[in-house]
Amino acid sequence: MGLRDELESGRDAFGHLVRVWHERNGWSQRVLPALAECLELGRVHNSQLSNLRNRKLASPGPELFVALGRINQVLAAQPAAGLDPALEQRLQAVPDLLQALRQSALPLLGDDGMPLGPAQLFEIFVGLRQLPAAFDWRIAGPEAGGLSAALAELFTAGRPWRLCRDQLLEAYPPQKRQRRERFAAVMAGQRDYSAEELDAELPDLRRTLAALGALPERELSADQFLELLRSRARLWSDPGGAEAPEGLGEAIRRRLLAEAQAG
Repeated sequence: MGLRDELESGRDAFGHLVRVWHERNGWSQRVLPALAECLELGRVHNSQLSNLRNRKLASPGPELFVALGRINQVLAAQPAAGLDPALEQRLQAVPDLLQALRQSALPLLGDDGMPLGPAQLFEIFVGLRQLPAAFDWRIAGPEAGGLSAALAELFTAGRPWRLCRDQLLEAYPPQKRQRRERFAAVMAGQRDYSAEELDAELPDLRRTLAALGALPERELSADQFLELLRSRARLWSDPGGAEAPEGLGEAIRRRLLAEAQAG
């Protein structure tokens, strides 16, 4: 890979990382700039984050990586449940920011479990470091619809949504209303996840499967879970690989005849 290609790949990877970091935490684009300012960790602008996400910021200054890395290290130092009292105290003057972090404050961790600091983030941006495996699923936009359908079929076991609703919502870990409503809409077939949303949701969707009792979480890695969904999506999208599905009217008629004969 040439230098230009390496830099392009790095910008793409870093934009993906920033998008997924926000999606997994359910943050608005105002959270990181406000946190940097409140804790005096450097300056981060909304426009910088937007351009990073869309690969339009080719040469950000070093201060940006320093600020993001320091923010990430602060988040990684928080207890597993809740925020450190000292941090809570410093954020009292910014209630919206405090509430956002109380709901979710997941850091960016490397494959070794250590938080990514300024140097590691810069190395990702210039293509010298690979994304951590947990952030490198790279779901393509065109496949998101098929994966959403496969996910809904898997989680409901082909049953009507209304019969599974309470059990699925109880098993789904996130408590943020927006994410729960989105999950319910996908399960009911009312919408699909986007590629970015699936990237962010995958860890919690895997935990949902475990909470339902289908498979212990340790027996199905995130990569394996994604491949499972992809294989099921391929079956749905390739009727030639399996029996062609019958029409809806024919399926209803067959079921009515079967019930009449049984009665």
